[in-house]
Amino acid sequence: MRAAFYERNGAARDVFSVADVDTPVPGPGEVRVRLTASGVNPSDVKAREGRTRKIGYPRVIPHSDGAGEVDQVGDGVPATRKGERVWVWNAQWKRPFGTCAEYVVLPAPYAVPMPSHVSDEAGACLGIPAMTAYNAVEVAGTAKGTTVLVTGGAGGVGHYAIQFAKARGATVLTTVSSEAKAALAKKAGADHTIDYKRENVGERVAALTGKAMVDAVIEMDLAANAKLFPVILHPRSHVVIYGTGSAEAPIPAQHLLVNGIRLQFIYVYELTAAERSSAVTGINRMLENKTLINNVALTLPLKDIVAAHEAVEQGKAMGNVVVTL
Repeated sequence: MRAAFYERNGAARDVFSVADVDTPVPGPGEVRVRLTASGVNPSDVKAREGRTRKIGYPRVIPHSDGAGEVDQVGDGVPATRKGERVWVWNAQWKRPFGTCAEYVVLPAPYAVPMPSHVSDEAGACLGIPAMTAYNAVEVAGTAKGTTVLVTGGAGGVGHYAIQFAKARGATVLTTVSSEAKAALAKKAGADHTIDYKRENVGERVAALTGKAMVDAVIEMDLAANAKLFPVILHPRSHVVIYGTGSAEAPIPAQHLLVNGIRLQFIYVYELTAAERSSAVTGINRMLENKTLINNVALTLPLKDIVAAHEAVEQGKAMGNVVVTL
C-alpha cells in the first residue's frame, strides 16, 4: 500500500517519505479500513516535530483521524461490518501506524459507522476535533440558559464546540481574529463574535452579558488566555481546557482561588469508554440529522503531505486540513 511516514522527528520537508509499505492484516477484534481521507490535526504536526513527544517507533505513519470503508475483519468481529463506511479515531495513539495510508488496521470500536450522506473528507475531521469539542461542552455543564465563551471559534475544535453548545441551548460567545473567521463562527451558530486583535475581550464580554460574565470557557490555549479569566468569568464558573501553547502556563491563581473557579483539563486521546461512547453517539446523531457543519478548508493528495502539514503549522486554512488517498 502507499503511505506517508517518517522515521525521525523534524520538519515536514526533512523527514517525510511517501512510498509503498506492507499492507496490514487485521488481528482478533480488529478491522481493516480502506481509507480515502486522512485528517491532519495540530497534534499530528507537533508529534512529528517532536514537540509533544519523541518518536517512539522505528517508523510512524501519522494521523489519528480518517474515513473510508471496512474491507476486512479479524476474528470476533461480525462479517456484516465488511463494506461499512466509517470514520475512525485514535488510529495512531500509542500505535505506530495511523491513517495517512491506503489502509489502516485498528480495534473495531475505533471505526464508527458513518451516515451515507456524509463525505469521507468530512468524516476525516471528526476524531480529534469533534470528539474534543463534544466532551468539552459536556464537561462544561452546557445547557439551556448558560452562557459559554469558546476561544478560537473558527478553529477545528472551536467550530464544533459552538455547534454542540448551541444544540444544548446555550448562548455562545467566541473569539476570532478576522472578519472572515467571524463569519465562519456565525455560520456555526455563534451568537456573538469578539475580534481579540481589535477589541478588548473583557469589555466586550461584560457588555454582551450585562456584566454577568460567562458561566464557562472552552479554552484552546491556556498559556495565552489565562490572563483573561478574571475579566470574563463570574464566581464559581468553569474553564474546560483542551490545549496550551506552551508547556508552562501562568494562571491568575489568587483570583481563581477566591472566586472558586474550576479549571478542568481534558485530553481526547484518553477519554473513558463512557465519555467516548457519549461523544460518538452525540456526533453521529447530529450527522444523521444533517445539523452538523463539517468545515473542510483544504484537501490535498497524499503526495502533498508536506504541504498539508505546513498548512496546519502556519494556520493557513480556516478549518480542517484533509489528505486524500
